Amino acid sequence: MMRRTWLVFSQAVAVAVAVLFVLLTFQPDWLPGSMQGGRGGLRGLPLPTLQQAPPAQALGSTGAAGQAGASGFAVAARLAAPAVVSVTATKVARRNPHTDDPRFRFFFGERPQGQAQVGLGSGVIVSPEGYLLTNHHVVEDANDIEVQLADGRSTRATVVGSDPETDIALLKIELGNLPVVTLGNVRALQVGDAVLAIGNPFNVGQTVTAGIVSALDRTQAGASQFQNFIQTDAAINPGNSGGALVDAAGHLVGINTAIFSRTGGSLGIGFAVPVDTARHVMDALIQGGSVKRGWIGIEPKELTAELAESLALPVKSGVLITGVLQDGPAARGGLRPGAVVVRVGDRPVASNGDLFAAVAALKPASTGPIGVQRGAQALNVKVTVGERPRVQTAAPQPGR
Repeated sequence: MMRRTWLVFSQAVAVAVAVLFVLLTFQPDWLPGSMQGGRGGLRGLPLPTLQQAPPAQALGSTGAAGQAGASGFAVAARLAAPAVVSVTATKVARRNPHTDDPRFRFFFGERPQGQAQVGLGSGVIVSPEGYLLTNHHVVEDANDIEVQLADGRSTRATVVGSDPETDIALLKIELGNLPVVTLGNVRALQVGDAVLAIGNPFNVGQTVTAGIVSALDRTQAGASQFQNFIQTDAAINPGNSGGALVDAAGHLVGINTAIFSRTGGSLGIGFAVPVDTARHVMDALIQGGSVKRGWIGIEPKELTAELAESLALPVKSGVLITGVLQDGPAARGGLRPGAVVVRVGDRPVASNGDLFAAVAALKPASTGPIGVQRGAQALNVKVTVGERPRVQTAAPQPGR
């Protein structure tokens, strides 16, 4: 009797499993919600609520194909473009002192004097008070500067100050109801991030071009020993100088400054001053009219593995001091050729760029500790920082 009961039970279970298998395979919708599954996934479970970034923070992709999203880039451009202006800088040519000499006129002919030279560039409004950032080379030696806003208004601008070493200038305009760009976080940028370049190339009108961050901390652009540029393949042409480089959220991450080109046009290698550098310059210009940087007076050479081995140094990175200016801040502080700088204050030093940036950030007349390796001995040297001499520099291919 027990055996027969067990046989019937086994057959019933087998039939039930078979029916369940058939339903799961061919008609899963017939099953209760708590048991649904199969090819459609766990459709009985509620979908999670996803926290989606606002459109302004999207990366501009609208589907699996990865197309540049009309909503993503359009929103970024719409947020940033109103704050990007066209800058026209007029400079009156200097009068030749020999013009009144009849012999000069005989040999060189009559030449028009005082003819104005007009330079075109771009700028970015960064505060409702009317401050805007542009490039030093756009407004250098200009006698008259006119700014035209994207909404059609135009006004004259005054130069608050300028810094040739970073190629940043600060202008001020007197208008109300100004559009202002939001400053972005440069430290969050990564190679491959989408960026937009906004400006007025060749004076054709405001233009938006798209690309990516091609590289960070570029020092080969040639404008400064301690400058670290953002490199992008977004098209930057003459007239874009001083314009905005914005991320896919429409936030300002750089001021377009230079291009590498053999033709004068864009070859896909453009450089922008990071916005944190531009903001530091802006604050200094507002407060004091000029940017004062630290300087210690040394000649550096990056430490290679071969150099470290030949000098029997316990450190593998740093900057070797090959020369010290006589009676300069470093010399007075006890730094000598042959020492390796490994730290300035609390900032580690691994390259010439690190050294110049760290020293430049020090306030002149302040005393800062400089960590050096002298042979097998690690030392902290106190150096009273001097003021960096003002240096005239030029970007490789500025767009004016």
